[in-house]
Amino acid sequence: MACSSNSLWAGETTWFCCGAAWGPCGSAGGGACGNCRSAANHGAWPNASQACWDITRPDQCGEGGIPRRGCGSVMNVRHQCSGATVCITITDCGPRTRSFCGEQSCCGGSCRVNRILDLTPAAYSAIGSLDSGVLPVLITE
Repeated sequence: MACSSNSLWAGETTWFCCGAAWGPCGSAGGGACGNCRSAANHGAWPNASQACWDITRPDQCGEGGIPRRGCGSVMNVRHQCSGATVCITITDCGPRTRSFCGEQSCCGGSCRVNRILDLTPAAYSAIGSLDSGVLPVLITE
């Protein structure tokens, strides 16, 4: 399945480590799907399964309509500020949205609220600097 341009969601993204050591990451587990790798264009989605939803609880931040997209789902992530894009595959559960309710990232007078996606360092660095920590993004599938 290839990335598409059908609107899915908008919010913030951060980055996380998984799999073998790579870049800024030491070795870490393979994520909820077992195949997550920091060196690949992978991501974590807060509604990858019911068990994932029970942990991330984006509904507690007003993000109750996030659709279920499980292991192997493909998404296109576009940095709202620069327009840079990366096509990712969901390989993990996250982020824990409920821990960051109301957090926002802005550019050009337009803001995105709530962490709704985690990207591996490889995917995140394709659209922004790892040093930035949080980016406003638009997600399509």
